Amino acid sequence: MNALSKLPTTLLILLWIYTGMDKLLRFGASRDSFHNQTFPGELAEVLAYAVPIAELLLAVLLLFSVTRWWGYLGSILLLTVFITYVGLIWVGAFPRVPCNCAGILNSLGWAAHFWMNLGFIGLAVWGLRHRDSQRK
Repeated sequence: MNALSKLPTTLLILLWIYTGMDKLLRFGASRDSFHNQTFPGELAEVLAYAVPIAELLLAVLLLFSVTRWWGYLGSILLLTVFITYVGLIWVGAFPRVPCNCAGILNSLGWAAHFWMNLGFIGLAVWGLRHRDSQRK
């Protein structure tokens, strides 16, 4: 595996560790942010725990070659959910503008969030395709 082929994996692992750990280290604020979202409180409570756990699990899956396919696939899925939500906020689909972004990502606007997530989806697709092409 050359350095360029490690790029998607490395960047995705850094993303998931950063966002997952930020939500856990600031759990009270993160949980409050989930409850500030536009979905029901019961769902917010589940997501307050599930999202950081899922982010860290994806980082672990991406670490090992035997689970990397699942890590890429899970990354694409979770980022697609995030980009859909950000896109809906960006176009004004919700009555208020909530956010539960990690650390420095909080300072990004909705357009920047959208394009950043799209870039990470592209990295995950690239990594998945490159991984599959190496196996043939």
